[in-house]
Amino acid sequence: MSIQLKDIQAPVANEMTDFEQKFRRSMRSNVMLLDKITSYIVRRKGKQMRPLFVFLSAGAAGGITESTYRGASLIELLHTATLVHDDVVDDSHYRRGFFSVNALWKNKVAVLVGDFLLSRGLLLSLNNDDFDLLKIVSNAVKEMSEGELLQMEKARKLDITEEVYYEIIRQKTASLITACCRVGASSAGADLEVVDRMTQFGENVGMAFQIKDDLFDYGTYEIGKPTGIDIKEKKMTLPLIYALNQVGRSEKNRIKKMIKRSADEPKYVGEVIDFVKASGGIKYATDVMADFHNKANQLLSELPETNYRTSLEQLVQFTIDRTK
Repeated sequence: MSIQLKDIQAPVANEMTDFEQKFRRSMRSNVMLLDKITSYIVRRKGKQMRPLFVFLSAGAAGGITESTYRGASLIELLHTATLVHDDVVDDSHYRRGFFSVNALWKNKVAVLVGDFLLSRGLLLSLNNDDFDLLKIVSNAVKEMSEGELLQMEKARKLDITEEVYYEIIRQKTASLITACCRVGASSAGADLEVVDRMTQFGENVGMAFQIKDDLFDYGTYEIGKPTGIDIKEKKMTLPLIYALNQVGRSEKNRIKKMIKRSADEPKYVGEVIDFVKASGGIKYATDVMADFHNKANQLLSELPETNYRTSLEQLVQFTIDRTK
């Protein structure tokens, strides 16, 4: 039987409950409209995976402190700000099955709400002299922006190499999970060696997490039909990059032309997916994901055996086994 998220959360269940209250307070405003919107955002938060990484990392690295709560709040505030802004940029009206902020209150309000959340995060850190935590999270936001822009730049030419792909997902996805684990260890007062180990752990988890996401596009792991969304959006993911490297120039150009036309003609999406599967792209990406997973576990094995470490190991497995 697969492990349940509530079992993974068990060592920090009380802290997570307390965090919910602290996080709500960190978003409060005297402006009624703003308070209404932030309450709406809080009620629709997902599995709270990022704070979970923060608290478990802190526990595994030495112990949870008040600084850990502020670090988790900082990450959630800044990350939520980026999501609100992303929905405006993408003109997306839904997030996790609910209306997005811009769908309900229009773009101008959504951008201002994102700015408010960003400033609340900065002030939370500055008012408590959490400069080390602020530096970690600010660097992650910078990297996320750079990763998105690098991906957009490369998507036009469909010329992403495997090395560039790793750099994109390291910045776009892994940087935030890396920040969660580094913030957790730093807030616990761990020495630099342990903080650096938790940083490397977070990066490997983030890389595995994103490759798993890429595989969903091909309908793997018995999750139903392929979506082909990445192909329609011309995102060059690992299974496709590997498959294109297995064929000659003419076949590569033929597939690239299909990708360029796939948004308008869905029949090409299916052909690209079949090509990737036949060329071994799925197996290759799965093997690479497993390699990152193993590296993450190896780094964890160097920490003392505790319930926190066990839950972190289970959380990594959970992110790899997830079906959505």
